[in-house]
Amino acid sequence: MAPKLGPKVGPEVIFSCTTQGAHTVQQTLAVRHGHLAEATQEKLKSRVGKLSRFFDRLMSVEIIVDLSDEQMPQVDLLVSAEHKHDFVAHNKADSLLSAIDGAVQKIEQQLRKYKTRVQQRHRNPQARRQEITTDGEVTESEE
Repeated sequence: MAPKLGPKVGPEVIFSCTTQGAHTVQQTLAVRHGHLAEATQEKLKSRVGKLSRFFDRLMSVEIIVDLSDEQMPQVDLLVSAEHKHDFVAHNKADSLLSAIDGAVQKIEQQLRKYKTRVQQRHRNPQARRQEITTDGEVTESEE
């Protein structure tokens, strides 16, 4: 089922906040070169809303839909997490829903990788403790 596209209008911005546990995630939807029906907007927001399952410290999610080429819509996702971490994904596909699915999948991969890296850093503090000798070689510090 193809999303319903309205007449070409200027950019449209919709703000909404969703609560995931104790955190609030601000969602922004911007549409360029067109208009999306309310049902399509809700589908996009619900698919992006699932990102908090992978990383619970998300602050905001910005969805930018570019309908300049109706045959190949482009979706950009900008996700901001606590402590100055931003994740970005761009995707272009035959349909709007497959474009958003591809972009969400890219963001999920970035969030998984970041979360794994943070968890490993906290679980293995010895991996971070390396001293650089005067020769420029990296050796582990002995305590």
